[in-house]
This record gives sequence, structure tokens and C-alpha cells, in this order.
Amino acid sequence: MHYFFIALLAYLLGSISFAVVVSRLFNLPDPRTYGSNNPGATNVLRSGNKLAAALTLILDALKGWVAVLIALRAAPVLALGHAAPVIAALFVFLGHLFPAFYRFKGGKGVATALGVLLALDSRIACVTALIWVALFAVTRVSSMAALVATTTAPFISFYFRGGDEITGVIFLIALFVLWRHRENIRRLMTGRENKIGDQQ
Repeated sequence: MHYFFIALLAYLLGSISFAVVVSRLFNLPDPRTYGSNNPGATNVLRSGNKLAAALTLILDALKGWVAVLIALRAAPVLALGHAAPVIAALFVFLGHLFPAFYRFKGGKGVATALGVLLALDSRIACVTALIWVALFAVTRVSSMAALVATTTAPFISFYFRGGDEITGVIFLIALFVLWRHRENIRRLMTGRENKIGDQQ
């Protein structure tokens, strides 16, 4: 029963779309109505408001970090096993992808996945983030940087942790991120993917 409540709390926290919330606070258009129609930091940046985009990125990552941290703190108190933070990690991420508050149409999960990684193992998060930053700095293509960083994350986890349950959930999250970026992958393959600053 404790695991159920951890999953539910994580899912509901993940269901908060900060792209939508921040856009409303800044009197910006709903990010689901322009650009890529994706409620995420990259699309909010297309509004021209860098502060709103930065806040979206930070808050989406923060909810992933908080959900896993709550599970980590609750596990010894409630005599739960190592599964608690792994369950929280998966369900906060799924909440972002399929939010209960927005008709189950959410973002692509990159920022939330980063927050989850930071809580699970900061080493994995740091290396993955560095890969994203390096590729984005060179290409200015957010999706390409995210896809490469996502693909390498399970291997980075395996290097640091071996094939444990955390590596398993990171692999699962990576698959979801790749699936959510399937249109971006098609555009990258045909040379039609936009760089940051281009309009969609």
C-alpha cells in the first residue's frame, strides 16, 4: 500500500505542467498552441521569454528531483526497500508525459528525467547533462542533444552502478523519451529539424 501512495504522489506531482503554469504567470501564450505544441522549456523559449523558459526547465527538473527525494526519505521510515525511489522516479516521469490535469497530453520528459537522475545518482545526472550541453552548444539543436544524452544515460548508469534497479528504470525512461521524440527523429533524419531560434 505504501508503494501505491508513493506512485500516486509522484504521478500527481509529475502531472503539474510547469510550461503551462509559468506561461500563464508571464501572460504568454499556451505552449500547446504554438511552435512544436509541446509543453516544455524548449517550446516556451520560442515565445521569446528566456526567463520563463529557464523557470520551466528548473521547475520540471525540480519536480522529478523532489518526487524521488521524498521516496528516498520515506523508505527507511516506512521500512520500504530500494524499490521506493525507483517507483517514484518512473511515476513522476510518467506523470509529466501523461498528466492527469491536462487530458494526459504532456511534455517529452527531458527536464524531469534530469531531475530524476539527479536524485537517483548525481554522477549519472552530471555526465548526462554535460553531454547535452556540449552537443547543444555545437549544434543548437535541442532534440539532437536530448536524444544523444538520453541514449547514453543507461550506459553511463551501467558504468557507475552495474545492472541494478536504478539502471533498469533509467533504461525504461530513456525508451519513453526516445518514443516521445519520434517526430524529432524523423525530422533529424530528413534534415528538417529546427535549431533554437528558428520558428516551427
